[in-house]
Amino acid sequence: MKAIRRFTVRPVLPDPLRPLSDLARNLRWSWHAETRDLFQSVDPERWASSGGDPIRLLGSMRAERLAELAEDRHFLRRLTAVADDLRDYVTGPRWYQTQTAELPAAIAYFSPEFGITAALPQYSGGLGILAGDHLKAASDLGVPLIGVGLLYRHGYFRQTLSREGWQQEHYPVLDPNELPVVLLEEEDGTPAQVSLALPGGRRLHARIWLAQVGRVPLLMLDSDVEENDLGERGVTDRLYGGGSEHRLLQEMLLGIGGVRAVRTYCRLTGHPAPEVFHTNEGHAGFLGLERIAELCDEGLDFDAALEAVRAGTVFTTHTPVPAGIDRFDRELVARHFGPGAELPRIEVERVLRLGMETYPGGEPNLFNMAVMGLRLAQRANGVSLLHGQVSREMFSGLWPGFDPEEVPITSVTNGVHAPTWVAPEVIRLGARQIGAQRAEDALTVGGSERWDSVTDIPDQDIWELRRSLREQLVTEVRERLRVSWRQRGAGAAELGWIDQVLDPDVLTIGFARRVPSYKRLTLMLRDRDRLMSLLLHPERPVQIVVAGKAHPADDGGKRLVQELVRFADDPRVRHRIVFLPDYGMAMAQKLYPGCDIWLNNPLRPLEACGTSGMKAALNGCLNLSVLDGWWDEWFQPDFGWAIPTADGQGTDTDRRDDLEAAALYDLLEQRITPRFYERGRSGLPDRWIEMVRRTLTHLGPKVLAGRMVREYVERLYTPAAHAHRALDADAARGLAEWKARVRAAWHGVTVDHVETSTTTATAELGSTLTLRVRVALGELGPEDVEVQAVSGRVDAEDRITDATAVPLKPVGGPDMEGRWAYEGPLSLDRTGPYGYTVRILPDHPLLASHAELGLVAVPADDVVEGAGVLLR
Repeated sequence: MKAIRRFTVRPVLPDPLRPLSDLARNLRWSWHAETRDLFQSVDPERWASSGGDPIRLLGSMRAERLAELAEDRHFLRRLTAVADDLRDYVTGPRWYQTQTAELPAAIAYFSPEFGITAALPQYSGGLGILAGDHLKAASDLGVPLIGVGLLYRHGYFRQTLSREGWQQEHYPVLDPNELPVVLLEEEDGTPAQVSLALPGGRRLHARIWLAQVGRVPLLMLDSDVEENDLGERGVTDRLYGGGSEHRLLQEMLLGIGGVRAVRTYCRLTGHPAPEVFHTNEGHAGFLGLERIAELCDEGLDFDAALEAVRAGTVFTTHTPVPAGIDRFDRELVARHFGPGAELPRIEVERVLRLGMETYPGGEPNLFNMAVMGLRLAQRANGVSLLHGQVSREMFSGLWPGFDPEEVPITSVTNGVHAPTWVAPEVIRLGARQIGAQRAEDALTVGGSERWDSVTDIPDQDIWELRRSLREQLVTEVRERLRVSWRQRGAGAAELGWIDQVLDPDVLTIGFARRVPSYKRLTLMLRDRDRLMSLLLHPERPVQIVVAGKAHPADDGGKRLVQELVRFADDPRVRHRIVFLPDYGMAMAQKLYPGCDIWLNNPLRPLEACGTSGMKAALNGCLNLSVLDGWWDEWFQPDFGWAIPTADGQGTDTDRRDDLEAAALYDLLEQRITPRFYERGRSGLPDRWIEMVRRTLTHLGPKVLAGRMVREYVERLYTPAAHAHRALDADAARGLAEWKARVRAAWHGVTVDHVETSTTTATAELGSTLTLRVRVALGELGPEDVEVQAVSGRVDAEDRITDATAVPLKPVGGPDMEGRWAYEGPLSLDRTGPYGYTVRILPDHPLLASHAELGLVAVPADDVVEGAGVLLR
């Protein structure tokens, strides 16, 4: 019989065991080994069956066992020690509290998904895992972050396979009462709520659930409340589900409702109000509109409020392709704002202008969430050096007149939270080498360029560790494969072969990620005969573990999954290659440590960062990857291999796949498998072990989320907080008025005359020329602009590359015609073809970049005297 109503019965813990509840509710247990060990000792079998989830474990405990533990003095001593450790962790000073700079009082970090632990399944892939690692690293460093997201009642889908290998999706209902979250309550005990106005007089209400991630609160909005109609209740049903209006409502709730949730949380708890708001991808971009509306209520006009909001906003873009950005029809957005809907105090046209693609190549009727995010943030970044470059080119239309390299989008390369992703065995080896506290600091705070202590670990210890981790993966794979085949309809009698799947002494390759076409799940199948010979090589075989989910609406991705599954089903190779369905955090934590090679073969440059290879590297797994994302930045032959790319303009997609697959096979056959199986005098693969050692020594400190968050604090959060403090109401009004005046007068700004102290087309290295310029500033003055000399090498078309900009100084004016004279030195510090130009830019002490207004004036072709190219 089916129950007509469901509710959760919580156990009553005896008083001595009450700290268990606090430990279970703080998600630090998900990366703190001692806490997990304590819960496991409560009941090892139930711990395993609960999936390592303390809430589920405690909810299933018998009262007799709890009473027994309440009398167990050894257990109670351990409980006290772990509870005291958590208390010290959440209240004591950490890295952030030791800094001398004037750091932000608080930062609000918005993301549509968060991958904290498998026990809170609110993530789909890399964006969510990155957001979870950001929160954990902020907690470890003591950064006063507040996370903001949505609580999806179905989370992301669970994946199984049909008998034919076709992906099937399942959406289990999540009961928040069975998750490690608590309701945020008002002082009278009623649930705290936020609400949004919808067209037609309706309202969208949401409760606020709180997940405690170490020191960091994560606020999650949930629309499944009785006050809502059926349609509104379903707004937070699924991650990345539904049509355009559904997604728009999710993103309005995340951005606008999220700011209101932050204000409510700070009011109820006394947490400092955020000085900086960080938008993790465009989904949360509407947060800027809500903050503008707040300031308008305080008496600022829209333009001044916009400047104040921009000053304290950081925007991170994660996609290198326009198709990865949410875009909405202009009319749909217009219907949800203005009178009779949300933010009625703001003109709808002002809202639309923030997101419209009003640049060459844009679609003027589409509202682009990333474009809005960039227009509402004074500071923006990509997530690797290469991705920053791609982003500057992709969004250069927002800054007309500037070369892509000057577009104000920087980069902070992603990192991963080592305590979450590093196998306990690896951490124990490090602790044995340098001590537990130093090992913990190295993995969380980071800061060192190299982990030189790894060089002292004996080869034998490294090799035994690697084999042990591989053996654990083999066991895990067989268990998961058996479950998968039973789900596909196989009987127990058909599955005896699974006991022979994989071998703990065979070179193991891992490939696991989402399955959009650009990640090329099936590139390895390009030449199946060649792959089969690699898998079945008599002396140097390889084995491959593959996992990944295609988006439910992506039939092309599902066909790729099916193609891989069908190959892995072949009785000739099924002991050497497996596809594991339902890729998630729990699987990943076994997969990364157990593999020897982590394979990554996206179409370059479409991988923004690719953090799975970082997690593998921290466990001593070597990367085999296309030079994309972070690997393009940090690859060295000492600790991995680069798959050559065939990305010339004349190479079609099929040809490119053929060439890059052939390069992949060549690397495996000629360089990788020989090195793994080759034995030195000690009987160990000395050269392989040395690569593992170098991976840990040189890559380890770089790929840490602690390093990433420290960069955000130093390079983005702190400057944003200072800009926020500088832009009080008067300063914001002044800046807005100045920008309006500059924009209105810019048509009168021209470069009228340029000359140098030489008239020849050649000059000697090291010499200095004097550059004289006359400019017209119209209604502006020298205090409103900066006149620059821009010089550098030039290409065959006289385009300046590797440019250096030097400000020129006013030396007289205005003359009778209202022109100003500027002068300055031009140092010739490079040989070869060399050129210069002059430009005028808006200048104000409160601008973060001269490119901020997208205004520039350069000489007309008939202005320059002489060749303009100084060295040939």
